[in-house]
Parts: sequence; structure tokens; C-alpha cells
Amino acid sequence: MKFSMIPQVISQMFKHPFTNLFPAKYVPPSVTKFLEDVKAGKAKIIPPVETPEGFRGKIQYDREKCIGCKLCIKVCPSGAIEFKPEEKKIRIYLARCTFCSQCNDICPVHCLSMSNEFLLADADKYSKDLIVE
Repeated sequence: MKFSMIPQVISQMFKHPFTNLFPAKYVPPSVTKFLEDVKAGKAKIIPPVETPEGFRGKIQYDREKCIGCKLCIKVCPSGAIEFKPEEKKIRIYLARCTFCSQCNDICPVHCLSMSNEFLLADADKYSKDLIVE
């Protein structure tokens, strides 16, 4: 019984990992500080991480195109989208979003889209970087 796993362990030693390594030469003491440095241009992501085709990253919202139909709110399974009636626009809380892309698919004017941005780590789930308006 103990030896039945040996062939599997040996075969896994020669396979490539399914995930990317951390995008820095050395893992920083604070990931949040590292991401701030990347945004400020003080640090680089090494190597640049390429996203696959059809990647569902941070949602992009074109306020000018939005007609306030609220279809995106109806299909959102996680309740991440809130309607702002005074402006007839929406607000998306990325901390709640499951990145399912249903809101993008149903939008009749295509004001929502998925970007390739994936570095969304933050200590505050209500920070300006995690709210799309």
C-alpha cells in the first residue's frame, strides 16, 4: 500500500507545475508593499506573467456607455454589483466578484469587459482599487 504511490511521486518530479511562480526574483516580506512598488514603477514583475486568451481579470467599466438597465445586477451570482439610482450607474465590488463574466455577457451596450489585470491583492476590501465605478 505504501509503495503504490512511488510511481506517481516519481512522475510528478518531472512534470511542470500548473501555476506560475511568484512574479519576483525573491518573495518579498510584504506582498502589498511589493504591489505598491510595481504600481509606482520601483519594482518589476519578473518575468512578465502572460495571461492566457480569454483570461477573466479585473472588470473594466465604461460609464459613458452604460444605460442603467440593471441586467448585470440581475445575473450577478455574488451580489457584487450595486446600482446608484441618482446617477443611473453601477458600482462593482471586486472583493465580492467571482469573475464569472456573466455581467459582461448580458450587457446590451458592452460597457463591461474583463481586463488582463490580476494583481488585485489589498488589505482593505473597500479600497479604491477594489471598487469599479
